Formats: sequence, structure tokens, C-alpha cells
Amino acid sequence: MSNYLFSYKKILRGLVLPLLWLPMIPQAVSAQAADSTVTEAPVKKWGKPVRNTFESIWLIDAQTVEVPVKKTFEMDFRHRFGVVNNGYKDFYGLFSSANIGLNASYVPVKNLLIGVALTKYDMTWEGYLKYAILRQVRSGAGSPVSVTYYGNLAIESRQSDTYNYFSDRMSYFHQLIIGRKITERLSLQVAPGWAHFNVVNGYNPYPGKFLKEKPNDHFALSVGGRFKLKDAMAVIANYDQPLTTDNVGNAHPNLSLGLEMSTSGHTFQFFVGNYSYLTPQRNLVFNQNDFTKKQFLIGFNITRLWNY
Repeated sequence: MSNYLFSYKKILRGLVLPLLWLPMIPQAVSAQAADSTVTEAPVKKWGKPVRNTFESIWLIDAQTVEVPVKKTFEMDFRHRFGVVNNGYKDFYGLFSSANIGLNASYVPVKNLLIGVALTKYDMTWEGYLKYAILRQVRSGAGSPVSVTYYGNLAIESRQSDTYNYFSDRMSYFHQLIIGRKITERLSLQVAPGWAHFNVVNGYNPYPGKFLKEKPNDHFALSVGGRFKLKDAMAVIANYDQPLTTDNVGNAHPNLSLGLEMSTSGHTFQFFVGNYSYLTPQRNLVFNQNDFTKKQFLIGFNITRLWNY
């Protein structure tokens, strides 16, 4: 009988004691939730990208961090007159030989632009792309700057016996563009660049010795900015500094200053500068116009956008 009584008490304790803990379970759960609320870091919302750091993909002769929205088709007409230091002889370069370029580009997917261009000088064809790696955000979590990659392949198509192989006609340019919209009026960018020519000229300083006039690879740094005067008008400027030293004929830096006007589908840029070529690698390696000697020229860019 005592054994049965002991078993009964044991069973009763097993049923009753858990029931006594039930009122305390909600308090324990709420305490645990409170602890987790305190220890967990607040979730930051990803900020919205800034709009129109620059008005165009062009900043005179340089590329900007801008990549148009998806399904945008763009046509660019770029014109450079001759240098002004000949004076009235060729009416300050306006009647001198000019360089002209036509560009067409499209944005097939978000943040990626692909394009093709033809330049009058050496009938140079150019294929290029831009990809927006990072975009500056207005506030909240995100990048404080915009970062865009630009790269091209240029092929000189003129008739010439200078080239032994088709690859001799090729040159390349790569650039990482870092920009920031400082205020609603002021935007700045800096861009390190690298140019490569498959073939460069050489010379013999003395019998049995051959030297390249220029290295195959050149490096440069570009700095530019825009300051808005009105909603549709801005002052634009750009400076390009070569960083590579040549054996013969070092390239001169470029200094450009201009005025930009824009509408919903057009951008017009009028400026003075000392770059006469239209492919970036040729300007970087071969520019011989020296702004300290007033070897400036007048130029303009016209762009037209369509969105499909």
C-alpha cells in the first residue's frame, strides 16, 4: 500500500509542478525579447542615389561618372576648331582644319553604357563602355561618392603602310572616375587613367641603339567640376595631367573651361581648351598644344537623348 501511495505522490508532483511554472513563461519570454531588442543593432535603410551629379556623360573632353537610365539612346556630335594663336590668318582657328567626332551609345541594362564612335583624325573607330560601380546616396546607408569605370578600344582605319599588322592600329584606355555632388550647385570628380598603344615610334640615338620615343603605357590624372549658375546653365572645367615621362616630346597637360546649357533632351557645351584630338588615349600621349603659350582652341559638344 505504501508503494502505491509513493507512486501516486510522485505522479502528482510531475503534473502539478509544471503547471505552477506556466504563469512565469510569458514573463520569461518578454524578458528575453526585451534583451534581444536591446542587443540588436538598428537596421539602416539604404539611401536613394543622388540625381544628376553631372548633366551629361561628357565634361568637355573627359567622361563623367554619369550613366543614363536604362534604355536610353544617345547621339553626340563633337567638334574642335584649330588653335587660336594664328590670329586673323585663319580667323583664330575657326577656318583652320577641324576635328570632328560622332558618337552613339545605348544603356541596355541598369548602370551599363556601351557605345561606338568615329573620329575624323586617322578615321579612328572607337568602341567603349561605362559601368556605374557605386552611386552616391542622398542620406542613410550607402556610398558618399559615385564610382564609374570607363574603357575603350580604338582602331585607326586610315590607309597607311606604317602598320605591319592589324593589331598595330589598336590602342586602349581605362579610367576609374570618382565623383561627388557636393551641393545642389557644385559637383567635382577625379579620375586616374591608363592608356596603352600596341605600337609606338622609335629612333636610333646612335648606330646599334634603338629607343622608343614613348612608352607603350601612359598614366594620367584628370580633375573636373561643374558649378550651376541656373537650373539649365553651368560653368564647367577640366584639367588633365600626364604622369608618364617620354624620351621624345612629352605630352602637355590640358586645361579647359566652358559653359554648359541643357534642356530635357539636349546638352550643349561650348568651351576653350588645348586638346585637339577626340580619343582620350591620343590626347593623353600626343597632345602638343601648350596652354602656357596660348595654344588654345574653341570646341563644342552637342548631345541628344532618347528613352525607349
